[in-house]
Amino acid sequence: MKALVRTLLCIALLAGSSFAQQAAAAAPKKPGVIEAADLKTVVPTNYFFDSLVASVQSRNSGAARFGNGKMLVAAFVDNSGYSADISRKYQGLLIVETKVSIGDAELEPGEYGFGFVAEGKFLVLNVAADEVLHTTYQTDETLKRPVPLKIVADGDGYRLYAGKKYVTIKAK
Repeated sequence: MKALVRTLLCIALLAGSSFAQQAAAAAPKKPGVIEAADLKTVVPTNYFFDSLVASVQSRNSGAARFGNGKMLVAAFVDNSGYSADISRKYQGLLIVETKVSIGDAELEPGEYGFGFVAEGKFLVLNVAADEVLHTTYQTDETLKRPVPLKIVADGDGYRLYAGKKYVTIKAK
């Protein structure tokens, strides 16, 4: 009898533990900027773009989760193996899991390259290096200590900064 009670108790504990794990996994993810310690779980270490693989600069990366639970991931890459024309436009990777607006343009979910170019434009390129979006970037002159890349909350969206240059990204 004691063995049966112990067996039933073990089964109940295991089932409860399994249920708790499933409930935690199914719980909605909280919107907001992803903490630096958690970036390694969402930022890739290498990125395929225009027939080459570039190393991702994990120290210059950021990610955020929208209210719908979908992610935004951005990071600079080592673009030294690319032609001058491509490396001028392709500075980093951009991954969006939901339709977004970037400035005054819309972008479908996908994996892209991006660049802040001298003409005051923010470009988004597909993996074949074809331009799929361009919009004007803003400059934040009040920023005291700009860093190479960061994502910060901005109302119901986020700002993607490269130094003092930024674009606003919102889920659609």
